[in-house]
Order: sequence, then C-alpha cells, then structure tokens
Amino acid sequence: MLSPALRIAAKDLRLCLRGAQGLAQTALLGLLVIFVFSLSRRPGEEVPALAAAAIFWLSTLFAQVLVFSGLYALEEGNGARLGLAMSPMPPQAVWLGKAMAGLVLILCCQLVFAVAVAAFLGQGVAGSPALGGATVLVVDLGLAGLGSFMGALASGKTSRESLLTVIFFPLIIPALLAGIRLLEGVILGTDAGLDWLGLAGAFAAVFCAAALVLFPFIYTGEE
Repeated sequence: MLSPALRIAAKDLRLCLRGAQGLAQTALLGLLVIFVFSLSRRPGEEVPALAAAAIFWLSTLFAQVLVFSGLYALEEGNGARLGLAMSPMPPQAVWLGKAMAGLVLILCCQLVFAVAVAAFLGQGVAGSPALGGATVLVVDLGLAGLGSFMGALASGKTSRESLLTVIFFPLIIPALLAGIRLLEGVILGTDAGLDWLGLAGAFAAVFCAAALVLFPFIYTGEE
C-alpha cells in the first residue's frame, strides 16, 4: 500500500505545485485571517500567547479545507476517480497518498503562517523550536488523516461539498484544543501544554484507524 500511496502523493504534489496557484491561494487565505486578527490589536498592545496560538491553528484549519478539497478535485474533473477506484491497489492507498500530499502542503502553509504570527502578532518562541515542530507535526498527522477522509466523503457531488466544513470542524475540536495548548507552551517556553500531547496522538491514531477501515466504502461505494 505504501508504494502506490507514495506515487499518488508525488502525482498530487506535482499537479498542485505546478504554477502554485492553489498553494498560493491557500496561504493567502491563512495570511488574511492572521492579518485581520492583528488589526484588533491596539498599537503596542501585546497579544496573549494563547490567542496567537488559536489564530495560527484557525488559519491552518481554513487552509486544510481548501487543500483537501483541491486534492480530491484533481480526479473529479476528468473522471480519473473511476480509474483509481478500479485499479488493483488497495483503496486505502488513495487515502494515504492524499493525506501525505496534504500534510506536505499544510506544512508549507504553516511555515508562512508562523512568520506571519511573529510579524503581525509580535510573537516569539521561548521554548525549543524542535519541540514546537514535533508537537505541530503530531497534531498535523491527525488533521491530515481526518482531512483526507472527509475530502473523499465530500467529493464528487456538489451538494455534499459543504459536508467538509459542516462535519469537519466539530470533529476537529479535540485536535484543535491540543494544538492551541501545545503551541502556547512552546511560545511561552513552558511544559504545561505537554499534557495535551497524548490527546493529539490519540486523535491521530483513532481517526487514521477509522479511515483505514471506512475509506474503501466511501471512495468506491458510489460513483
């Protein structure tokens, strides 16, 4: 399953990065969210680390909806989804490939968002940057697993595209809270937020396992 998943991820990244319009639009949406929140700050006023972490993750979630909608739309325009569904590879390879491609795109956007949070909201990193990157990656794994599954659920039918936003945001709340607390701890240089690392890891494990079981029914059950 890993080999076809890597080929799908490489194909999606080539298509998404060719011209880079999709990635640029996604990054610009997140930057706009951060900039709008920065306008509420009075000159010289310090933004709490908790608020800055929440704005960072909200930007990430909005970007994630666009990323996974775009990844599954790559096969919808020319009917290539049927070819993927009928190929001899396991259907879960499609989910894994889309999740890996989405994870790379989200990480690229988060690099831009991190710079924007530092510039517009005046935040620094008092803790370990390596620990910060590791905690963000753990949360991103859960977001990518669930995002890839929800992207397949919402693709193919115009009437179902709104499901990605309607269902995705309530499900993502545990990972969102964990990400905010973990990032707050990294910004402040404390280890108080590390208690949330277990919740982020459990979220990733549960939704990735559920996606492995349910994805074949979602992706190949209707065309």
